Amino acid sequence: MKKVPCMIIRGGTSKGVYFLKDDLPADIAERDKFLMAIMESGDQTQINGLGGATSVTSKVAIVSKSEKEGVDLDYLFAQVGIGQKVVDTAPSCGNILSGIICFASEKGLIELQITRRYHKCRSK
Repeated sequence: MKKVPCMIIRGGTSKGVYFLKDDLPADIAERDKFLMAIMESGDQTQINGLGGATSVTSKVAIVSKSEKEGVDLDYLFAQVGIGQKVVDTAPSCGNILSGIICFASEKGLIELQITRRYHKCRSK
C-alpha cells in the first residue's frame, strides 16, 4: 500500500483534504478512484474515510506550482460524493480555495513574505 500525504484544513465554512498534485495518480480515472476510496464516497456515513458525510466536509483540493507566468499556484477543487461514487471537478469552492496558501506554504511550494500594519483604535 502506497502512503499519500495530505493535510486536512478548514477553509471558511468547509473542511477539505488537501493533496499535492504530484502525489496523486496522473490518470484522471485513477485519481478519482483514489479520491473516492480515501473519502469513502460509496458510504452515506463515510465513517471509515476522510469525508465527513456532509457536502461541506467531503471536499478535496489538489495543489501544484503553476507553470503559468505570473501565477504561483494551480488549484483544482473536487466535490466527492456522499453515498454515491462520484467526483465532480466542475464547481469551484471559495472556502477550500482559502486554505491553499496555508497548504502551499507548509508544503514548501511558496514562500510567505507578508508585512501587516495596524492601528489600535482610541490610541494616539
